Amino acid sequence: MGPLFVRPRVADLVFRLYDRPLHPELFEAVAARRVEKNGVRVTVRITPTGHVLEWTDGKVTLTELTAAGEPDLPEKGRRLAHQLGGGRGGRCELAGGVRYQVSSQVEILPPEQFVRAHEELRADGARKGLVSHGRGGDRLGLAPLGVVVAEALRGGLSVSAFHTFPDELAVVKTQSLIERG
Repeated sequence: MGPLFVRPRVADLVFRLYDRPLHPELFEAVAARRVEKNGVRVTVRITPTGHVLEWTDGKVTLTELTAAGEPDLPEKGRRLAHQLGGGRGGRCELAGGVRYQVSSQVEILPPEQFVRAHEELRADGARKGLVSHGRGGDRLGLAPLGVVVAEALRGGLSVSAFHTFPDELAVVKTQSLIERG
């Protein structure tokens, strides 16, 4: 059985993008993976409330996170910020010709569709990415799930993250694209 995820309410979640690294001790990681290739290092951490993605080419660093809207999230280096809910997006250009864009969405599903989506995400995460199963005691008997799938593209990286909130029948999705010019 996985770690205990104490999920906040979806309405309390925020998205942040920083143009610098954040101290890893700010976030409790329940699963993590680091990949280095062609001078780029990507570190993904799944947390009880979402994820932290750090991308660096040695000159430029960006850190994306979804988390509970805690007041201790730093202001310094913040490039994008919004509450998660409905559909949102953003984009920015960083030093060295690095371009970043994100779209986020929260879907509330009927119970049968939620169970099906949850199981599909679990299977896809196990096959293609980083997955973490939490422990929970919701009404459907499903535990919270965090899945992050990163795919290398020519000159960039595509990252899809999914976090399930069984108590609310919600799936939080983010799709990020990082490109180097």
